[in-house]
Amino acid sequence: KGGLGSRRSGGERYYSGLFVSGGADFSRLCLMVLSDLMGEGQLKDFDPWWIEEPTSPDDILGHAKIAKAVSPIGVATGEHCQNRVVFKQLLQADAISFCQIDACRLAGVNEVLSVLLLAAKFRVPVCPHAGGVGLSEYVQHLSVFDYVRVGASLENRILEYVDHLHEHFLDPVVIENGRYQAPTMPGYSIEMRPESLKRYRFPEGVAWSSSSA
Repeated sequence: KGGLGSRRSGGERYYSGLFVSGGADFSRLCLMVLSDLMGEGQLKDFDPWWIEEPTSPDDILGHAKIAKAVSPIGVATGEHCQNRVVFKQLLQADAISFCQIDACRLAGVNEVLSVLLLAAKFRVPVCPHAGGVGLSEYVQHLSVFDYVRVGASLENRILEYVDHLHEHFLDPVVIENGRYQAPTMPGYSIEMRPESLKRYRFPEGVAWSSSSA
């Protein structure tokens, strides 16, 4: 998949880059992409910034082997990692160049903070995953905290954004000029509108009984 990444040129920050996602998949297409990046294939001509989830998310040694083979292309993983121990092992094994925490998969702010501290110790930038409903609202807070109190840098850091379903939240994310704006309301920004909860409550919500929903 394609995307925008942060790099520097002549001291100036600009946003461009190609991301390649394996999606923790072992399909023939994914294996072809890996084979291309590990060898002298044409994909390297596009200078990909990273390959994301090139293998099973808990395959530490597999990630380490791939990271060594595709360098200087980075490896990004983490959206399916469920605790700080898996991240610790990935970091210790030099298996990832980008740490992709997921606010919900890690099941709590305390676990997230542990991973942020680990990533800072190993000097690996944190680029949170935000591809699901409400995840953009969640992770904006985590990235702000990482910048202000832990990593203290924007270098090589990006934050995913998906432009749908934000209308169901009381405090939706705000994007200006391709950047998240810091939230101004207290809380975690993920409280949903009562009318949305009522409409989509299963099975009695009107969304499940109306053909016009």
